[in-house]
Amino acid sequence: MKAVIIGASGEALHTIEMAHERNLAVTALDGNPGAAGLRAADKGLVVDISNEHAVIEAVRKEGADFVLTVPIGRYLTTIGAVNDALGLPGITRRMAALCTDKYRFHQKLQEKNLRKSRCYALGGADGMNPEDLKARMDAGSLSLDFPAVLKPRFGSGSRGIHMIGDREALKRILKDAERDFLDGEEFVLEECAQGEEYGVDGAVIRGRFYLVFLRKKENTPLPARQAVGYFSVQPQDPFWRQVQTHMKEVADCLGLDECLLHADLIRTDRAPFVVELSARPSGHNLHNLFTPLCTGIDMAREYIEYRMGLDWSFVPSVTRKAAIHYFDLEGKVLRMPDEEQVRRLVPSLLEWKCGIAQGEVLAPVKDGHSLMGRGYFILEGEERALRERIKEIKALFQMAP
Repeated sequence: MKAVIIGASGEALHTIEMAHERNLAVTALDGNPGAAGLRAADKGLVVDISNEHAVIEAVRKEGADFVLTVPIGRYLTTIGAVNDALGLPGITRRMAALCTDKYRFHQKLQEKNLRKSRCYALGGADGMNPEDLKARMDAGSLSLDFPAVLKPRFGSGSRGIHMIGDREALKRILKDAERDFLDGEEFVLEECAQGEEYGVDGAVIRGRFYLVFLRKKENTPLPARQAVGYFSVQPQDPFWRQVQTHMKEVADCLGLDECLLHADLIRTDRAPFVVELSARPSGHNLHNLFTPLCTGIDMAREYIEYRMGLDWSFVPSVTRKAAIHYFDLEGKVLRMPDEEQVRRLVPSLLEWKCGIAQGEVLAPVKDGHSLMGRGYFILEGEERALRERIKEIKALFQMAP
């Protein structure tokens, strides 16, 4: 059998490895000739993945039994277009469009009363002009509660996101973004749900939603609100059942089926609030490392086995109490620990990968791009104790402003 991967960054390597374990031939496509997945695949093709026609024709020529999704942004739609054109199983382009267009995503969920917030499209054919938005604010005719968020309508990877505290801050940000609007960029402006943020790994197979893993986020303060750590949530937690029920409703509303999925959601006083969802696995060393370590379920492997007609399961038998944390340090690194030193201090250390060099100057964390190359560590234990161990590990780094 043959599989295709569209978008062959380093985050595709785990899926390629899982495919090779099952003797599955993989063709990878990416517009970047240096993409790591092109080298790891059996065949790598340099193709602009934003060009649906070019990708469809390349896959048609190579032949494939199915497409394997990997962490990817806006051009998840290309995967859907390939499946539609070639009659392959998996997400359709319609499903992918609802995941990647934040305004259409909001509208669809609001139709079914699954999203109770206001959201406006800015720019583009169906969005407000920023000047019209300012005029409505000045006239007092814009209904919007703060805090709010302005973010790219398509994709982003946590980049280009602005948290907004009041109307004057919104006016300043719109002025700063004038060049983006002139260049044809599109945004959404929406009210922020209040509460703790969580990440979800799951799958929808034959119409059934499987909640594989639920993890609580540790975020930086506003305005960035970038996740710097995750703590596993146990299935016995009442919120787990709430999320399972709610995510099933969301998946049904969006028409999702035959796919892996990743979502960010807020635990509000009323119900879970899905911030974003995409029909592909999570990135940032979650689907390939933290999720299988905590649940025993490797979602890439199980999806491959499902597509190959082998035994598969997305039901974890146990959820390990653990946390993954990234190095959200700031300043010049004067001294840093090695793995052995950390293990002596924290015997519950499960994984350690540090990409920081002594003498390096670390900028403040603004988004995932500014954080992920630094590395991570994984610890086992109860959440309260884990938070203390994380502080102890970070204190081993001597930093200068």
